[in-house]
Amino acid sequence: MNDTGAVPEPHGWPLAAPPADYVIGHVRAVLSDRVLDDARVVVRSGRIAEVGPHPPGSGADVDGGGLLCLPGLVDVHSDGLEKERRPRPTAPLPWDFALASFEGKLRAAGVTTVLHGAAFGDGGTPSNDRSVAEAHALCRTVAAGPTGPVEHRILHRLDVRCPAGLAALRTLLTSPGKPAAGPDAGPALVSHEDHTPGQGQYADRIHYERYVQGVQEITEGQARHRVDQVIVERGNQLATRDESLRWLGELARVGAVRLFGHDPDSPAEIEALSRRGGAVAEFPTTVEAARAAVEHGMPVVMGAPNVLRGGSHSGNVSARELAQLGLVTALASDYLPSGLLAAMFLLVEQRVCTLPAAVRLVTSGAASVVGLTDRGSLTEGLRADLVLLRDAGPWPLVRATLRAESPHAESPHAESR
Repeated sequence: MNDTGAVPEPHGWPLAAPPADYVIGHVRAVLSDRVLDDARVVVRSGRIAEVGPHPPGSGADVDGGGLLCLPGLVDVHSDGLEKERRPRPTAPLPWDFALASFEGKLRAAGVTTVLHGAAFGDGGTPSNDRSVAEAHALCRTVAAGPTGPVEHRILHRLDVRCPAGLAALRTLLTSPGKPAAGPDAGPALVSHEDHTPGQGQYADRIHYERYVQGVQEITEGQARHRVDQVIVERGNQLATRDESLRWLGELARVGAVRLFGHDPDSPAEIEALSRRGGAVAEFPTTVEAARAAVEHGMPVVMGAPNVLRGGSHSGNVSARELAQLGLVTALASDYLPSGLLAAMFLLVEQRVCTLPAAVRLVTSGAASVVGLTDRGSLTEGLRADLVLLRDAGPWPLVRATLRAESPHAESPHAESR
C-alpha cells in the first residue's frame, strides 16, 4: 500500500494481453499453503518459471503494488451463458454476441478456464427454456468462440429422462469427431441429472413449486397442478433413465467420459455413481452424500451462490457447512461468475478456512475436478494463468486477468463436422 492506505494500480504493459515472457513484482502471492508478501512472479514461454521474494532493487515489467496474485480461476460448472443469451425469457440474443458479452463478465471475475453447461434435455427445469437444439447451438458457439483471456470448454449435461437428449448426446459422443475435455484430448465431461420433483435437488417439491410459480408467473394452485403434471410426465420415462445411466456407465468405465453425478442425495446414490464409473459428486444435497463421496475418493463440487446466500435456494445442505466439515473440493459459479471470489473471501471472513485453502476451492481444487493438471496453482512449470486483485474493500475487485496463450489452435469442443 502507499502512504494513504490505498492500493496502487498495477502498471506496465497492457495487462489484457500479456507477452510470453514477463515479470510481475511486488505482489502478495497466494501459494497452496501460505501467502508470500512482496513476491515476484517470473513467466517464461507462458509458464511460471519462478515465484519467490522480490529481490531488493530488482525491476519488473509490472509493479503489482501490493495486490494479491492468485492462479486463474477454474469454473467447473457455469450456466451463465444460457442466461446471457436470454436475459429475458422472450428476448433471445445471438449466441456469438452472448459469448463475447459473457466473456467480459468472466474476465472481471478472474476466471481463466470455464466449463459451460450444455443441457441436453427438454424441460427438465421449471423455466422450460432448454432443448437439444439449444445445447447444440451452445456447443457450436463455444467451439467457434473467443480464444483470448478465457479458455472455454463444455460440460455436457444429460437429463436422464429425456429420450431426445439421450439420442442427441449419444450421437455427439460416439461420432468420429466426438468432443474431448480439452486440447489435451482428455475424455468428454458429462454430468447426468434428474430434476424430477420429489427427489434429488427438489426432494421437497414445495421448492420446485415456488420456482415454477416465480419463473412462469402463475398462481400457487397453478404451480401445484403443473408440478403434478411434471411428475406424471417424467414418471413415464423411467426406462429412458435406466438406459441413460447404463450407457453413461459403459462410457465412464472405459474412460471415454469423465462422469459427474448431479445432486446425489444419499450414500446409496454415491455408491451407485461409483459403480457406474462416476468421478465427481456435483452439488450433493446432504451431508451424508458429500461424506460418502469423499470416502469413495470423489471430489465434491458446491455452488458459490449457496455460500453467498448462506444456504441452498432449494432447501438442501449449506455449502458453508460442508466446507466447515472439510467436504468441499471446489466451488462452481453455477450461474454467477462474480460469486466465486466473493464466496471465497466470505469463507475466509467467516473463518471457515484460511485464504490459501479458500483459493484452492476455485483454482487447484477446481482444476482437479475436471482432470486438468497444468494449471491451478502458482507452481513452477504450470500455465501462467494469473489474477491480480484488490481485497481492501468489502468485496474483491479484479484488476487484471492474465491467461497464458494456448499452443493448441484447435478448439476442444467442436461437434462433429
